[in-house]
Amino acid sequence: MSPIRFLAAGLAVVLAATPTMAQTCIQPADKAAFDARALQSQLMVAALLCKQDDRYNAFVRQYQGELAGAWRGLSSYYRRANGAVGQRTLDNYVTELANVQQMDSGRQGSHFCTNVAPLFDAAMAAPKTTEGLATVAVQNGLSNPHGRSECGTTQAVTTPERKERRTAVRRVSTRSR
Repeated sequence: MSPIRFLAAGLAVVLAATPTMAQTCIQPADKAAFDARALQSQLMVAALLCKQDDRYNAFVRQYQGELAGAWRGLSSYYRRANGAVGQRTLDNYVTELANVQQMDSGRQGSHFCTNVAPLFDAAMAAPKTTEGLATVAVQNGLSNPHGRSECGTTQAVTTPERKERRTAVRRVSTRSR
């Protein structure tokens, strides 16, 4: 079985085993964590396929705190969105992300390593924040199949029949402390 078919079969198994995910929107901090993880995953795939282990390891060392923060953000999101199966769902997501990126590398064929080389430079030059890493991911169009919509701003709702009933809206800061 070819590597592409093997990965496609693995992705199908992961998707079939994934429980239906709660439809929970993602906050800006959640999206930054998803995007930073997409960047890390793409660089990991590139390191493995293009023999760029040293560059990947330098990236992980330089952004260790930011990557750990993004991981904590993803873990928190999946616990919030999926409850008791949150960790398993997160593990499935990380596997799916790597599989999608691996399949993309297969579509690029022998050009993949040449195409992805500048991504290491961009990642290493990113501001030392999760948002900085997320920006690099978005600017490079990395696959990020989280399947969630971003949360919109919530407005207080007044029903015409009962003006005394208002939906309480509590704003929660997404800035790191």
